Amino acid sequence: MPPTSPRMAIAIAGAGIGGLTAALCLARGGHEVTLYERAPALREIGAGLQITPNGAAVLEVLGLGPALDAAAIRARAVCPTDGHSGRAIARFALDGEAHPYRFMHRAALVALLAEAAQAQGVRLVTGRRVTGADPAAGRLDFADHESITADLIVAADGLRSALRPLVADEGPRFTGQVAWRAMLHGVVAEPEARIWMLPKRHVVTYPLPGGRLNLVAVREQPDWAPEGWDHADDPARLRAVFEDAASELRGLLDRVEEVRLWGLFRHPVPGRWHDGRLVLLGDAAHPTLPFLAQGANLAIEDGWVLAQALSQELGTALGRYTAARAPRVRRAIAAAQANARNYHLSGPARRIAHAGLGAIGRLAPARFTARMAWLHAHDVTREMPATMAGDGQDC
Repeated sequence: MPPTSPRMAIAIAGAGIGGLTAALCLARGGHEVTLYERAPALREIGAGLQITPNGAAVLEVLGLGPALDAAAIRARAVCPTDGHSGRAIARFALDGEAHPYRFMHRAALVALLAEAAQAQGVRLVTGRRVTGADPAAGRLDFADHESITADLIVAADGLRSALRPLVADEGPRFTGQVAWRAMLHGVVAEPEARIWMLPKRHVVTYPLPGGRLNLVAVREQPDWAPEGWDHADDPARLRAVFEDAASELRGLLDRVEEVRLWGLFRHPVPGRWHDGRLVLLGDAAHPTLPFLAQGANLAIEDGWVLAQALSQELGTALGRYTAARAPRVRRAIAAAQANARNYHLSGPARRIAHAGLGAIGRLAPARFTARMAWLHAHDVTREMPATMAGDGQDC
């Protein structure tokens, strides 16, 4: 069966989760796709991530459900916790969603997506750093002074995208918060995400396959050195920030042997995501703070929606893609910022908020699921059904 839209040569800058998902969807739509990754080998730094039901909806339609189950832990609940006492404030079930909520390592998801994309005919080129582009001509430029041309260029090269300035001129801004990430080994933990909340700080922990525990800690901090974007830090500094935390949390922090520290940045979601033959995707368009577990999930949604939109003429398609995505990602980013405030409350506001959260957990726990339905129950594969037929199957 022929493709539903004219076959295009598509170049994607960045082989992260968003770029790989887009590549897989576009290749299944019959397009010729090449992924350019600046790293010499395809690997994903970092640690864990949460695949929420909205992201899972896309991955499962792409045929990755069984592989996800083999590489992930199905989450049962999220547990807001008083970080001082260690007392669980509430427990909200996550196992009643239409699609599973999963915990997994970033590297495992990258490997699954890369294998699926390459099996679909995507060409992956590593060690090629993108430096710029000509959107009108569809030209993509590299650090070695070579260039290629494509019918469409997808900028999936992250927060510090080399291509975003060609579409939107606002750079990333420091949010006044820094984060540490660490991985513990040999930890037995319930399949739950715990949010340890303290004044102006919080820690999120959840298990990963292989007896590992993913840990992300955030604190408010007024300034940040640009050269310290992401670097190794002394675990003792992390422990000192949470020295007044509950004994259980301090015990986990005592086991941290290696930790990375980075500043949390974001930039405004642009009104326009495309120019000529260039379009933004994932963090290059809409970086979000890690307080809603949506960075990877929104990028996964982007990949699906972009591929579906390309059933139309290019200019119309890219406008349709932006119109479909921009309101949703703005709402998600606003919700993540609200979580950042709620996690870090102090004084009477903290006591009142925790009491209210506890009451909801005891008397109406389903309200949590209902309040998150706009995010987790949203399924872009139904909003924009599959029109791809590159291999004779639904994508």
